[in-house]
Amino acid sequence: MIKFRARLTLIFIVLIGVSVLAAGIFMAKMIQDSHIEALKSSMIRELRIIMATMNWNMPGSEAEQVRRFNDQAALLKRSADSRITYIRKDGKVLADSDHDPATMDNHSAREEIVDAGAGGEGYSIRYSDTIGRNMLYAAVPVKENGAVVGYLRLAMSLEDVEQSIRQVWFGLIVGLLIVFILAGLISYRVAFGITRPIERITQVAQQITNLNYKARVTIRKKDEIGQLGQAINRMADSLQLQMNRIQENESRLKSVLENMISGVMMIDREEKIVLLNRAAEDIVGFSGQELHGKRFDEAKLHFEFTQLIRTCIDEHEHIRDEMVFYYPTERILEINLNPVLQTEDEWSGVLIVLHDITAVRRLERMRSEFVANVSHELKTPIAAVKGFAETLLAGALNDKDTAKSFLQIIFDESERLNRLIGDILELSKIESKRIPMNFSPVHLNSFVGNCLKVMKTEARRKQIDLEMHVDDDMYMEADEDRLRQILINLLSNGINYTPEGGRVRVRVEGAVTAEDGEYETVRFIISDTGIGIPKKDLPRIFERFYRVDKARSRSSGGTGLGLSIVKHLVELHKGSIRVESEVGFGTRFIIEMPVIH
Repeated sequence: MIKFRARLTLIFIVLIGVSVLAAGIFMAKMIQDSHIEALKSSMIRELRIIMATMNWNMPGSEAEQVRRFNDQAALLKRSADSRITYIRKDGKVLADSDHDPATMDNHSAREEIVDAGAGGEGYSIRYSDTIGRNMLYAAVPVKENGAVVGYLRLAMSLEDVEQSIRQVWFGLIVGLLIVFILAGLISYRVAFGITRPIERITQVAQQITNLNYKARVTIRKKDEIGQLGQAINRMADSLQLQMNRIQENESRLKSVLENMISGVMMIDREEKIVLLNRAAEDIVGFSGQELHGKRFDEAKLHFEFTQLIRTCIDEHEHIRDEMVFYYPTERILEINLNPVLQTEDEWSGVLIVLHDITAVRRLERMRSEFVANVSHELKTPIAAVKGFAETLLAGALNDKDTAKSFLQIIFDESERLNRLIGDILELSKIESKRIPMNFSPVHLNSFVGNCLKVMKTEARRKQIDLEMHVDDDMYMEADEDRLRQILINLLSNGINYTPEGGRVRVRVEGAVTAEDGEYETVRFIISDTGIGIPKKDLPRIFERFYRVDKARSRSSGGTGLGLSIVKHLVELHKGSIRVESEVGFGTRFIIEMPVIH
């Protein structure tokens, strides 16, 4: 912009300078022509006066005439300070006031003589070698009886005229310099006034180019440049509005992608990975920074997954498949690959959506296992009932002792079948969250005491000691019936899997203390001195129908659903349960529940 301002200033100065120079030249020419014309008129008048007072045909010889002409020329030189020359008709110089006529050339071809002979007056301006300066020559013919007998020539130096012209040029140059200075200042001011707003507009346009959409032009004028500034501001407003919308949409899209539970990947036409959301990073085991910009076949992805991508790129068709990923964790994935087409024949990449269906498949497997387990668990008591009933029908009724024993077995198996069906129905209701929860304050000391009273008979049968450690002032909000079901199930397990003479203990304590000194969480610890649970079985202890010792579980009358029911009931209380155990040393179940719901 500074260069443009300098060029504009220079253009203004050159235009003004050329104009002033042209005017000066014209004025100098006019002055010179005016001076010369005035000199010509004056010289012609002087020549005519001289010619009127002289006698060309003087008596005497030619030498005497020449001498008299020279004397007269010298006299005129002294009085008029002008060079006078007498020239004969044939061009011979008879006399000259400034030079010896004998040494002078023939003047018949001189311009002023030729013009005087032809038109009565003749003029010429030339450099005189005789006196060494520019001279103005004027000549008139001398006539007698209508015939030209000679020429009278007057010459004047142009030094005064040239001096005047020099003065004019000096004044012109000084004036031109002053004009240049003023013109430069004025031009710079004018150029600055023109270019400064353009410079500001250019700066704002550059800032907008650099994505600073808040930049605006300060408008002080309403001319064309002001209108241009307004147009730039309106354009910036529009760009800022559109960019805000784009950023909002981009933010929404980014938020959606980052919070999707499904993985999303994008591969462009150059087979490079250009998009990878957080879920996809977790699935493939690499961060976006590691994969972004890499070719998919160089990214060390799962081999079968890479082959699927290659097939989609080659065939340009949608592909859906299920695949097991073993890194970073074992997962079952549903993979959808969609070619992104710009036109029917031109594609721009592949969009890949990864769904983690591990939980779905696990639930399906658990459902199948549940049905199989239920069928197996129902089949055993039904088979026993059927077998002993057939035996009785076959004649065992006649033996009263045998018949009584068989009927007791049938009764026990039917009771077991009833408990199993009841537990299945209970677990189904709990898992579907169809059971109502009635929360009310529970005094934990008396509550745990009542639960131990219920289990006292069963514990006394195996000579197992029941202990409780609960502060007298502990309360919590809970569904009392469901909390009793939790505690009795765990106590029953402890009694069943603890040898005779063992011990089962219940301890309740405030686990987390608030700022005001009140506990926020209640922790139940149910421990026994039983046979314990192997470490390999601990992760599955809360699964339905899972038994550590299947033979002993059946002999104890358990259904395999008790701990699963306990886990779901604890979760309905927004609590958590975990188990700690060591084979031969006993087991501890630890439950944490909030005091207030």
